[in-house]
Amino acid sequence: MYQRILVATDGSELSEQAVTSAIDLALLTQSELFAVKVSHHQSAGYFEGSLLLNQMDAARLRDEADAESQRVVDAVKDKADARGVKKTTGIVVRSEGVSEAIIDAARVHQCDLIVMASHGRRGIRRLLMGSETLHVLTHSHTPVLVLR
Repeated sequence: MYQRILVATDGSELSEQAVTSAIDLALLTQSELFAVKVSHHQSAGYFEGSLLLNQMDAARLRDEADAESQRVVDAVKDKADARGVKKTTGIVVRSEGVSEAIIDAARVHQCDLIVMASHGRRGIRRLLMGSETLHVLTHSHTPVLVLR
C-alpha cells in the first residue's frame, strides 16, 4: 500500500493528532515515516512593514526558529521509534513557502502519501491568508490525507 509516508507538522495540538495518525498508518503498512517541519524564514526588508533588524538579530531569530523546528521533528521521531515504526527520519526545511516546501520534500524523498492537519481557518482569515493545506491539496502530485 504505502512505502513512504510524509507527515507535515508545526508542533501544534492539531498537527500532533496528524502525527499520531501517520504513525498508526506507518505501523499498519510497515512504511517509512518522514516528519517534516518547515522553518518559515521571512525575508527582512524595508517594504514589508516589519521591524528592521540588524543582521545579527535576524540570524539569531533564524537560528532559534531552526532549533525549535529540529526539536519538533526530533519529538516526532522519538514518538515513532517508541511505537515501533521501522524507520523514521526528521527533516527541517528552511523556506519562505511552507506548502511548496512540503510538496518538494515529498517529491525528493519519494513519498507516496502526505499526512497533514487542516488548520481550520475560516472566513476572512482564510481569504486573506490562504491555507497551506489547501495549497498542498491542489498542487501536490502525491496523495494527501488531511485530518481535522
